[in-house]
Amino acid sequence: MASRAACAAGLEGRWDVAQRQQDESPQRRSGVFRRRSAAGTAAATTTRRTRFVDGGRLVRASQDTTLDAALTFTDGRSDRTALLLYPDPTPTDVAELSDAWQLHPVLVEDLLQAGQRPKLERYDDTLFLVVRSAWYIDAAEDVDFAEFHILVRPHVIAVFCQDGRWIDGVDADEASGATDRGERTLLDDAQLLDLGPEAMVYRLLDAIVDGYAPVVRGLEIDKEQIERQVFSGDAAVTERIYRLSQEIIDLRYATSGMVEVLDALRRGFDRYDIPSDLQAYLQDVADHLNRVDSRVGELRDALSQILTVNGTLVAQRQNEDMKKISGWAAILFAPTLIGAIYGMNFDNMPELHWTFGYPLAIAGMIAFALVLYVIFKRQKWM
Repeated sequence: MASRAACAAGLEGRWDVAQRQQDESPQRRSGVFRRRSAAGTAAATTTRRTRFVDGGRLVRASQDTTLDAALTFTDGRSDRTALLLYPDPTPTDVAELSDAWQLHPVLVEDLLQAGQRPKLERYDDTLFLVVRSAWYIDAAEDVDFAEFHILVRPHVIAVFCQDGRWIDGVDADEASGATDRGERTLLDDAQLLDLGPEAMVYRLLDAIVDGYAPVVRGLEIDKEQIERQVFSGDAAVTERIYRLSQEIIDLRYATSGMVEVLDALRRGFDRYDIPSDLQAYLQDVADHLNRVDSRVGELRDALSQILTVNGTLVAQRQNEDMKKISGWAAILFAPTLIGAIYGMNFDNMPELHWTFGYPLAIAGMIAFALVLYVIFKRQKWM
């Protein structure tokens, strides 16, 4: 078996390749992944936070608890669970865990690569999940996302915060960051802690799905405002429609992918002997998620209809403008025609030497213009 240092060096090289690939590809503002500095990438110190559950009770582990000690804590004890939370994971963290668990190389590649759709995969006795949380930024009318990679093994769960943020967007580097938030989210229900690491997965998925609802409400408010803008004739509404459409598409990718993850989890209930109590909890999460996913789909359809209506109204307004332009062009055509005829200055034009020629020509121009104006006004072209 290769040494841990060699494994870390190899994984850091893969991480550099993954980072270059991300730098070469266009990054959307709602999915920009946290990039670490070269110094941070090479750092050997771990960012792991360890928490123990013993008989349904939370036991705080010291900051210097090693990974081997965390894994040894659960040996031979079915009532113990270890939570490994990585608020800002590095290749060293992935290498250390890969060396301890002998992870599949494909799984290691996934852990090093951010920007994945929600999914669920199994590698022998290791369950791997990718999920994305979302929150709404009202000031910018924007939806931001955070990606999480979750590894579940018997009595151990590891959570990687790929973007260095928790599910509500709080930065992991803050004092009240992902560590404290993660503890409250995953370990605040003593009744569920007895059900093992799967219960922590449920708690995380439940919190993420609950966070989708405020995002949908914010997008629905934006949709209502856009509807009023469309019918008020605001020219800037088209750009806002396209921006909101992009946010809804991003959210739909997250929710639809999460639906697939929960469906896969439910299919494994019987095969992996999931407790019936936890099955009921997961079913409740799935019901909430299906409602959110339906609302997001309805929002997407509604926005598509709004865009169609806006295009129709814009074309109608342009048609009205063309009517006005055509009407004024016709009104000006009659005086121009009369002026052009008498501007030819032929010698044999009696009206040029007639006393009333000039006043009559002017009167004819005005009369033609007035008649055309009245006609167009009645036709509502003016």
